[in-house]
Amino acid sequence: MHIADLLIADRVSCQVELSSKKRALEHVATLLANNTHDLRQHSVFNRLISREKLGSTALGNGVAIPHGRTNEGNLSHPIGAFIQLKTPVDFNAVDSQPVSLIYALLVPEESTDDHLQILAQLAEMFSNSQLCDDLRGCQDNLQLYQILSTWESSVQS
Repeated sequence: MHIADLLIADRVSCQVELSSKKRALEHVATLLANNTHDLRQHSVFNRLISREKLGSTALGNGVAIPHGRTNEGNLSHPIGAFIQLKTPVDFNAVDSQPVSLIYALLVPEESTDDHLQILAQLAEMFSNSQLCDDLRGCQDNLQLYQILSTWESSVQS
């Protein structure tokens, strides 16, 4: 599965002003639940926060990939949401750097292999410092979406 297959333009937000990790997770949970039949924001948030309690999903270098699985609704394939924060927030990253780029992932409960492959692709994507700089420099949702949806992974799927 390609990263571009996970996103729609309505699940990308640029220059978002949030005050904390919790608010960031609430925001991406709302994006994931919107335009997705039978998903509730509160339930998606609980999945993301439960995973976060196991350990921070911050990769370092100002990037986090909160993720979770759900059996709620009729989610048949993984979906993603992305926010670029105007002001970075503390995400308990191992490098102690605040996070400004957040890619949230929600997968069906049974999608173990897909989940791991997508996380590997996202880790590869966000290890590219030029890409991260480009994403941080975006001024609108469309620009963010275009950069994210055209990125190609070298990880085999």
